[in-house]
Parts: sequence; structure tokens; C-alpha cells
Amino acid sequence: MSSESHSFPIQSHFARPSWNFIKTHAELLAALLSGILVLTAWLLSNYISENVFVFLHLAAFVIGGFAKAKEGLEDTIHEKELNVELLMILAAIGSAAIGYWTEGAILIFIFALSGALETYTLNKSQKEISSLMDMQPEVALKLTDEGYEVVSVTDLYVNDRILIKPGERIPADGTIIKGSSAINESAITGESIPVTKGIDKEVFAGTVNLNGSLTVEVTKKSTDTLFQKIILMVQSAQSEKSPSQLFIERFESTYVKIVLGVVAVMLFLPHFLFGWSWMDTIYRAMILLVVASPCALVASIMPATLSAISNGARHGLLFKGGVHLENLAHLNAIAFDKTGTLTNGTPEVTDALYAAEENKEMILSIAASIEQESNHPIAQAIVRYASQEGVPLSSVEHMQDISGNGVKAFHEGNEWKVGKPEFVGKEEAYLFQNGIAETLAKQGKTVIFVKKNNEIAAVFAMKDTVREDTKKAVEELKKQGVYTIMLTGDNSATAEAIASEAGVDHYIAELLPEKKVDEIKKLKAHFTQVGMVGDGINDAPALATANVGVAMGGGTDVALETSDVVLIKNDLSRISQARKLSSRMNRIVKQNVVFSITIIMLLIISNFLQVIDLPLGVVGHEGSTILVILNGLRLLK
Repeated sequence: MSSESHSFPIQSHFARPSWNFIKTHAELLAALLSGILVLTAWLLSNYISENVFVFLHLAAFVIGGFAKAKEGLEDTIHEKELNVELLMILAAIGSAAIGYWTEGAILIFIFALSGALETYTLNKSQKEISSLMDMQPEVALKLTDEGYEVVSVTDLYVNDRILIKPGERIPADGTIIKGSSAINESAITGESIPVTKGIDKEVFAGTVNLNGSLTVEVTKKSTDTLFQKIILMVQSAQSEKSPSQLFIERFESTYVKIVLGVVAVMLFLPHFLFGWSWMDTIYRAMILLVVASPCALVASIMPATLSAISNGARHGLLFKGGVHLENLAHLNAIAFDKTGTLTNGTPEVTDALYAAEENKEMILSIAASIEQESNHPIAQAIVRYASQEGVPLSSVEHMQDISGNGVKAFHEGNEWKVGKPEFVGKEEAYLFQNGIAETLAKQGKTVIFVKKNNEIAAVFAMKDTVREDTKKAVEELKKQGVYTIMLTGDNSATAEAIASEAGVDHYIAELLPEKKVDEIKKLKAHFTQVGMVGDGINDAPALATANVGVAMGGGTDVALETSDVVLIKNDLSRISQARKLSSRMNRIVKQNVVFSITIIMLLIISNFLQVIDLPLGVVGHEGSTILVILNGLRLLK
């Protein structure tokens, strides 16, 4: 009784993986079974009756050719156009009709095998989506007034608070409000080294909380997370075809009609023109039907494109279609937004000068204490600087924010002001430290003054710092012959300083969003292909205008949606890597196209010269198809 009760679950446990394997690899298994039937018929040809011999080949035809015949018929009915699948089926039937059963069956076998290889390429290219979707948590531990509640991630809303325990995947995009931990973000950025994050840091759905308990405030619904956007972008990329692929597909239908027309003529003309026997004439027509088929040409592009998109997805590069991947290699000018693209997007204090050096700790403490009440980036920069210097904050009273100018407050009876020169007294400000403010401003820095009662106590200079990878990225692009230009809304002094530090060829400052579009149009008038890299809402029009728009992964939703390529890790050096991948893909596609056309021409000429027979024609034609697919698969690495 006991053994019987356990036997059924064990069988069902193994049945499901076996069935999944058969379902996944059905096309390949059908091709292999077809090949086995052909081989069996050939080996036993001297020992079996003719009826059995024909039956084995018919079985090979049906098993190996069913998927392709079904696909060919459905596409023909749907598109109302002839295709290469029908050409191959006709060639196989024609071979069998004149008694060449084995040759026809071999044609079906190799054609089915090449089809299985194409399916493998498609499945391989979708692996990143499958692995990402598997990583997507389905439930979250939501904090409520009564304690904790397990809810579906689809029921999480903005501002909900969730608890993420060590070892768990983060179920939603959000901001840490309690705790700190090392986060494995490889699913999003492709970077295997964990990143330590604490309060106010952003976390993403699908990443792994390694060693600390975190309380996170949800900032995006489950349908709007970066994780979901990555999945949708890769899916979109796989369905969008490159110009080369579209051309081949348009060419295929016309070419198939021409081949069928020539074969129809070949069925009788050589008999009267060259004196060939009727058997030779029909035989050569069947060989022409096989060797002239554009299978290898059709398979030259899609496997290579899908492999390249898959490769990019693994390395933090998301292409929204083969057309953008193909065009990247042809870019000869790239425009960059400044803030958040070439720079980190947050100002940092670069200079701090005090009226009385011995009081600098006290002055910095009070200035940071006043600024901590403000969310302005400049205010936050001073607070961060005080923290870096290890200066404690002080208590201040009666703080008042003077919009657009600065803030003021009282400390121990003294009035303190922090803000622009006009706010603290322009003349006094520019006389401070022998007019150092003017020198700092010429360096492209923002200058903020601290005033105690009636005297200037300090000046802070800050600048949006250039990203660590910016110089390397720009240098790499310039080596590749790409003209680089920075487009920014900042003033000329700041733009000149950043452009010089980043190493771009040229810059244009004080641009409104619509003016950025005008500059992209001017670039397009001078260069064949122009790219634009940005991250903000104001960059979206320019990203849409450029031939290829590239968005930083940490950018706004509008920029991500408008762009053609996304740099998930905000790493500008990936642009150069993407161009190299694009060049490699274009090179492999050209190799495939030239190789497939050459083989087709050689086989057609050999057939007319009667130096090739049907088996060799089948092997030459289908072998070239398999070779171009395998060549395209090299882009997976």
C-alpha cells in the first residue's frame, strides 16, 4: 500500500520536466527523427521491400516537414505572398515524384534542422526576458497599522511601505526609509558586485537584498518599475526588424516567384534547346528549385540581430529594435546633455573660503544647519560637505526661505544669511577675499555666500562634477571618429568648464528644450547619422529627433520611453561598447549575405553545367543555411 501511494507522485514529478523538454525542443526532435528515418531507410535499402522504403521516407517527409509546411502555408494565406518554405516543400515533393525519395527526404531533414537552429536562436535571445521574469517577486510584506500583511505586488501603491528581509528579492521600486544593506543589482545593471545602500537611496524591483533588513517606501506601481520597462524594451526589440531584415523579407517573395517561373521554363525548354532527355530536364529543374532557394539569405540577418540584442541585454544595453542596433555603428556625431549625462547631476562643494579660518567649523556648522531645512540641490550640497568634514549641526531659529535668493535664520542672537551675492550684498560679496568669487564664477562654479549680521563670513563654490566614466567614454568615441558636442541650458562659463573637463569637441550653452531640437537638426544637416544622449524630460524632444536616441537608465520615464537605446547602468562607456557590437553585427550580416549569394550563384551555375547532382545540391544549399545561422550565433558571446 505504502509503495503504491508513493509511486504516482514520483512519476508525475518526472513527467512534467520530460513533457516540458519535448515541448521546448519539439522542432529539433522532429528534425532528428526525420533524419533517423532517412538513415534507416538508406541502411536497410537492400533488405526491405519498396513499399517499406517509400513508407519510411513518407514518414520522414511528414515528421520533418510538418512544422515548416504549416508555417509556409499559414504565412502565404496571411501575407498573400509566396515564401521560401513553400519552395522547399515543392522541391522535396518534386524530388520524390521523379523517384529521388532519399534526396527529397534529406532536403526536408536539413531544412527542418536549420529551422530548429533558428528557433534555438530565438529562444536563446528570449532567455534574458525569461530569467528576469523568473526573478520578479509575486508578493510583498506590506507594513500596516496592525503589523505586516502579505500582499500581491500588483496591489502595492505609491507611498506604501514594505519590509524586505535579508536574502529576499525587492518586490517594487522604492526609497529606503530604514536600514542599510548590500544590494545585488546584477539583474538590472549587469554588474555582479553588490552595492551598499542606506536611507534615502533608491532600490529596484528584482534586485536582491543580501544582508540587512530594509523598510522601503514604494515610489512606482508594479507596472511602471524599471524591471518591467526592461522586459518590455527587450520584447519590443525582438519584434522590431532592422532595415536589412525588412528588405530581405520584401525581396524573398519576388525572388520566390522568379525561381518558380524559371523552374517552370526549365521543365521543358532544355529538352528542346539542348537536347536533354525528359528525365534530365525534370531532374535539373528540381535541382534548380533546391539550389536557387534563398534560405541562407533569409537566415543571414535575423539570428544575428537577435543574438546581438540578447548580448546587449546581458551587459546593460537595451536596444528597442534591430534598426537602432544597426544604425549605431553608422553614427558620426553624438550630442550629449550635460546635467545627469556627462555630469553626476548633483552639485558638490569644490571650494570653501572663510573670513576667519579659526572659526570655519562653527561657520560651516551653522550654514549646514540652516540649509538642511531646504531640499534645493545647492543646500543639500552644503549639508553633504559638512557631513564629509565631520562637522556637527547646530540649532537655529526663525528660519526663513527667501525664494530664489537664499535662506536666513538666527543662532544665539546673530542673524545668518546663506545665498546669492544679491541676497547678502552684492558689493560686499564681490570684495570678499580680494574678489575670489569672480574667479570661481569664471571656472563655471556656482558661488554661495554666508553672512553673519553685517559681515561676509564665508563663500562656498560648487559645481556639478563630471562622471568618472565620461572622459573615457568621450575619448573612445573620438578615437572611433565620432564628433562629440554638449548641449546644455546652463550659462556659458559653466558649459565651457564642463566641456573642457569632459573633452567634448564643442559645446552650445543656454539652450531651451526646443532649441536643443534645432541644434540636432543642424547636426543632421552636416552629418549622415546623429545620436543624442540624455536623461531628462527636457531631453525627450531631442532624443526623438536624433537618428538614435540614447537614454540613461536612471533618467526620467519620458526619456526612457522616447529613446531607442537605454544604458541601464548609466555608464557612458557602454555607448562605445554598443557601437562595437553594432559594427560586429553589421560585419557578420554582410559576411552572411555575401556568402549565401555566392553559394546560390555557384550552385545554379554548376547545375546548368550538369556537374552537380541533387544530393550535393541539397547539402550545399542547406549546409550554407546552417553555416550562416551558426555565424550569427557568434554574437551571443
